[in-house]
Amino acid sequence: MHILKKAALAAVAALTFALPAAAAERAIIVLDGSGSMWAQIDGKARITIARETLSAVLADLPDDLELGFMTYGHREKGNCEDIELLVDPASGTGAAIAEAAEGINPKGMTPISDAVRLAAESLRFTEEKATVILITDGLETCEVDPCQLASELEGLGIDFTTHVLGFGLSDDEGQQVACLAENTGGQYLSAADGAGLVDALTKTVAQVAQAEPVPEPTQEPALDYNLRPTVALSEGGPDLADETYDIVWSWYQPAADGSEGEYVGMGYYSRFEGTLEPGNYILKVEIGPTSVSQPVTIASGKIAKPHFVLNAAILKLHPLPTEGAEVDADATTEIKLNGEYLAYDYGDVDIVVPAGAIEAIMTIGEATVSRTYSPKAGETIDEDVILGTGMVFFTTEYAPGAKVEDDIFMEIFDAKVALDGTRKSVSYGYNGEQDFELPAGDYVMDYKLDGTSGQIPFNVVTGERTDIPVELNAGVLAVTTPADDYVEIFSSTKDIAGNRKSFDYGYGPEFQTTLAAGDYVVFSKQDDVESETPLTIKAGERFELTIEPTPAGGKTK
Repeated sequence: MHILKKAALAAVAALTFALPAAAAERAIIVLDGSGSMWAQIDGKARITIARETLSAVLADLPDDLELGFMTYGHREKGNCEDIELLVDPASGTGAAIAEAAEGINPKGMTPISDAVRLAAESLRFTEEKATVILITDGLETCEVDPCQLASELEGLGIDFTTHVLGFGLSDDEGQQVACLAENTGGQYLSAADGAGLVDALTKTVAQVAQAEPVPEPTQEPALDYNLRPTVALSEGGPDLADETYDIVWSWYQPAADGSEGEYVGMGYYSRFEGTLEPGNYILKVEIGPTSVSQPVTIASGKIAKPHFVLNAAILKLHPLPTEGAEVDADATTEIKLNGEYLAYDYGDVDIVVPAGAIEAIMTIGEATVSRTYSPKAGETIDEDVILGTGMVFFTTEYAPGAKVEDDIFMEIFDAKVALDGTRKSVSYGYNGEQDFELPAGDYVMDYKLDGTSGQIPFNVVTGERTDIPVELNAGVLAVTTPADDYVEIFSSTKDIAGNRKSFDYGYGPEFQTTLAAGDYVVFSKQDDVESETPLTIKAGERFELTIEPTPAGGKTK
């Protein structure tokens, strides 16, 4: 069974049975719905992991907990006011929250501070006790100081608390949002993956629901813990002692062949101290995509101190569009080990990888660079990778002052022509305004909108933006026919072979197309009756043609 599912089941059981009855508590979970939630952890999007976590942890809530749900950045890009309360605080809302989370489509900004403020106001925090649980995989992007906000809410609230769950944040990033919790008497918890998020959410929900402390055991254990593992990157290297890299410990019953059998439990951090029932286990340590396992025996009254050697290195890569630029947060990096997929990351890369043949494939826009490394255990590789990109921005008009709103198709080709006369396609898109981030070089942009088309050669310079206006010198033809009649647009003149060029075709009763300025013939066929209508299209103008029903009996022109 997958670790996340097992952790979720254990968390739900703990939440269901460990909490005493108490007066109703009120809280709102605020889930990050910004575009970065599409980043993947172990091949699964963060938003998917968050949905699964909410569904599992909130499957069976205490009756005395009134829980609501809010998100941000889920409806449009670039809008710091894109914040929405999806589920009002009430008892038994677990299923409603899980359903609401399924409908979130991350795409926008990260207005953490304003979302926490709105959640607090929704809970009437100035009148009664209130708690906000924030789940975020990014930092504030809307120019509001979260630390100052937390202090303000703490001063205004009756008994206000914010817990912050940093999902996939580094230590430095975590410190920038931890003040939301620290300044309101809450907790900051870091989660590197789905299992970590289950554990963190369970703890915070339990803390809200638990109005009275769980009674201490009447009989103190002989030891505070009986398992204290350590881990190093290399043989003889120093033990990892900080939390820059999220460390996950998990233990299993040994299978008959000595491998991992039934899952038992898990813990976190380099300083983990756990208590296990005496017996034999398989203990695994994981740091990102790197892991190692070994058998461990827990003896009564003794502390097991197994040491693990990951035989791993640290890979730090900083993808830059140009020299001296900031790291591109939208850059993607695929990491392979000995040719096989190992991990996928966005923006700055700081990851523990197994020693061996490592390939990192970095992409910014349409530019891709591959780097190969052979790190030794304990080694750190820290490198800026410059992809050398520039930006080209196209705007489209039928004629000066007449902007194209329709989805004009643009395709970018390499300017170099192959022996067979073709060019390599680089990228494409649909819109009257489009931008492409491309490696430096020469290109050709092909465009097509209905019956008009053309080519524009252009050049991209590293670190520069090139604005290219596209004037179609075209107008719009709208044809109305008596019924679903066939309509085809031809050139007004014939070539040397006696043929006319066809520009577009379709069916009535309403047919519309875009044509370059010039003379055309509109051919229409009603049942067995054909008609031809000459007309002239002017740039930036609309020509409306109505084809009247034609009496049966012959062809008209």
